[in-house]
Amino acid sequence: MIFLKPSWVNHEDDKPIFSVDIHPKGGRFATGGQGASGGRIVIWNIGPVINENEETDPKIPKLLCQMDNHLACVNVVRWSNSGHLLASGGDDKLVMIWRLTNEGSSSVFGSGKVNTETWKCIHTLNSHNGDVLDVAWAPHDGWLASGSVDNTVIIWNAQKFPEKVAVLKSHTGMVKGVTWDPVGKYIASQSDDKSLRIWRTSDWAQQEVVTDPFVECSATTHVLRLSWSPDGQYLVSAHAMNGGGPTAQIIEREGWRQDKDFVGHRKAITCVRFNSNILKKQTSGNSKSTQYCCCAIGSRDRSISVWLTSLKRPLVVIKDLFDDSVLDISWSSNGLYLLACSWDGTVACVLFAQEEIGIPLSMDEKNALYERVYHKSLQRNWNLSFSGTQIVENPELLSAIDKINENNDISDITKTDVQDPPQPVVKEVSLDSPRLNQNILVPANKQLETRLPSGKRRITPMLLTPVSNINKNSPSDYLTINTDTQFSHTSFSKSSPVKSQIVVETIKQPPQKTKTASEVKTSSKPTGGEVNQVIAQPPGTQINQLMCCEVPGDEPIVKFINVLDPLKMPAGVTVTKESGNMKIQITNNCHKTSKGSLSRIEVYKNINDKDPKWDTYLGSSIRCLACNRKIMVACCEDLTINCYDLKSGARPLPPLLIEDVVSSLSLSQNSYCLVLTKTGLLHMWDLQNSESLLSRVSVRSLLTGKGSVNGCSLSSTNQPIITLSDGRAYCYSISLQTWVQLSNPLDPVSGTAGKLTRQVPLNLPLASLQRSMPIQRCIDSLPPGVTLSFLESQITATDVLQSSTEYRHWLFATVNHLLDKGPECRLRLILDDLLGSNQGSSKKKKIDIKVNVANKTLLREILAIIKTKLPWQRLYKEYSEQLSDS
Repeated sequence: MIFLKPSWVNHEDDKPIFSVDIHPKGGRFATGGQGASGGRIVIWNIGPVINENEETDPKIPKLLCQMDNHLACVNVVRWSNSGHLLASGGDDKLVMIWRLTNEGSSSVFGSGKVNTETWKCIHTLNSHNGDVLDVAWAPHDGWLASGSVDNTVIIWNAQKFPEKVAVLKSHTGMVKGVTWDPVGKYIASQSDDKSLRIWRTSDWAQQEVVTDPFVECSATTHVLRLSWSPDGQYLVSAHAMNGGGPTAQIIEREGWRQDKDFVGHRKAITCVRFNSNILKKQTSGNSKSTQYCCCAIGSRDRSISVWLTSLKRPLVVIKDLFDDSVLDISWSSNGLYLLACSWDGTVACVLFAQEEIGIPLSMDEKNALYERVYHKSLQRNWNLSFSGTQIVENPELLSAIDKINENNDISDITKTDVQDPPQPVVKEVSLDSPRLNQNILVPANKQLETRLPSGKRRITPMLLTPVSNINKNSPSDYLTINTDTQFSHTSFSKSSPVKSQIVVETIKQPPQKTKTASEVKTSSKPTGGEVNQVIAQPPGTQINQLMCCEVPGDEPIVKFINVLDPLKMPAGVTVTKESGNMKIQITNNCHKTSKGSLSRIEVYKNINDKDPKWDTYLGSSIRCLACNRKIMVACCEDLTINCYDLKSGARPLPPLLIEDVVSSLSLSQNSYCLVLTKTGLLHMWDLQNSESLLSRVSVRSLLTGKGSVNGCSLSSTNQPIITLSDGRAYCYSISLQTWVQLSNPLDPVSGTAGKLTRQVPLNLPLASLQRSMPIQRCIDSLPPGVTLSFLESQITATDVLQSSTEYRHWLFATVNHLLDKGPECRLRLILDDLLGSNQGSSKKKKIDIKVNVANKTLLREILAIIKTKLPWQRLYKEYSEQLSDS
């Protein structure tokens, strides 16, 4: 523990500093007080205060900005929770809102000081009729409360300054302190009328009035800065009395009990400030940890005491730190240091070690606690589009809200000994997919160049090195037996291609005259020009097959795209795979004839049978095979796809010819067959109905950036799915005739999902594709539309995959988001779609029919959610009446 008192932090001539507040990000702090001819606000660099090297470095500015806009003394300064705005209140009856601008440095008028930052007043709030003594931002920064000597508390709409939400007028004396509870459900104010009042933010009505601890108090303090603990369980007042001695009264949230207080100060307590972190400390010889809060108290006796709620005595008492009353205290966001200011015009800093204070809970742990205890979270903003007093107009809503309040059990948070939260375990769903085969390639003798009629060249690069070991994997890796898994993955969908060692030759030549078709040659050697040789050196010896595509331009350019390697089974090796009770054996080049070698497929009725139920021969080597309970499909090296009835061996279709060797083969339970060639063309057939669904659909448009094809499969609803090595996933929409994006971890919008994606079981279609989606903590500064954009993209993706469970989840998540942040028109659109009214679009109704979700059932469940939201009571009544009439 270290005590610091920088003498350079002052308002000149020892003028009083009435308020101090540390920026949420910790880089600066603000002081407010008396200036030369009026009120003064100064923003300081905090680095020189806590770091001696920065203090002595002349290149590091200490004063960042000085503002003398207030006409009279500044009584309070407070940063918004996001740190974007600064609010100040003064004796000139004004509340000013400040924001940092991009303007450069400027000199302070009438002095030699330089402002390295420029903060401008963007709003002036002038509804008070007396001095403004305290201000406080709501936890979500949507409201700003100000208390004044005019006996009122004004709640301002911080989204629409200077709009007022409410004016609280029950006090009969000067309001000298205001504070919010950490989830924004209550606001508390303390006044010279010897009362502390707690107000509900739902309707701005008075919840509780506390007077007993203040009966003996006299108006001897300039301010009464009370504070709410970060866990929401304790409200600690300023200046109270117990047995004739000054105390800080502890008011418990449960029942508003007043049987505890902080004692020890010799004069009236002026300010209380809780550390914003909920702390924990491991107890010796026990696996449990103690959870507690930390509170600093300042008094007119010029001392500061720091308390931990887990201890009966103060952690430290700092006496004679100032020459006059302590007026304000502020903690850093990391909880390791505090600043205090005094009427004597000085500021002091106290530095704590982590082992002295404790370990703070993470933001996720705090939000989980708020969700469990209060059913609210700092990650979710409350709906701020409703202003004014909310009155319950429907008795059905009142009973629903009362029922929720009765069931809200807050006993968990009152315990001091809590078990450390277990680390989350993500259950991995293993799909039945064999490993990637080794590449078996024959090296080309030379580079091939084909000149097109337009004069452009298509160059096929030469292969440098063949794979040394072709028998590394088991022969059974080339069989795909489709069971009842969610997706029918290919036999290599779990592996990512390895970049090969390639030589790219760029030929620079002057433009040539376009040749006619008769002048085109199939092979030519480049003449003249400069040859630049670039050699890539990736690890390993595996080589990927490369695909060339022509890129329009003035010069011939070769673009290399990594796709999945072609499959090939070793010759003379028998591959065995079991499918239920049946067994399949494949042997390539088992018999030699004068015209070539034969390959054999044997199907056994039972696993232990020695004689096959049926067998068949093919005149080409088999590259891969897949089967379900009815049909077996074999892809051969002669570019044919052969289909067999699994029970009899009969051919339902003639051999199907494709343009290149197969890289991926998938077969669904409904006998939909999906084939991806090594040149990146996709084919899909309905084998039962002998119908082609997709033909020569290219995947080239998906291969942007560094991503390569990682898997090709069919969903449970027979949708072709392509997954890439960078986590992206696409589905081909037959109705839209284009690729549809299902997942993109590279999209910044996907990072705003928070914990939403973790609430969906990973075995569901969309969730299984989005496993690589980054889970980031929600950023409060982002606009609400970012999260709404992500939620709506999830709904459209579930429509494509026809996943009813996930559709319900993302629809409810969207509704909750709209209830919290709006806009109302989007919420009405969803309700109209489910209701089937003429105003709603037909698109959503089509989606609901697809995923087998009853619209009216969904509407009833959504209305049950809206029912508990008091600001939306009229919307609930409107749609519940329409639903009952339909």
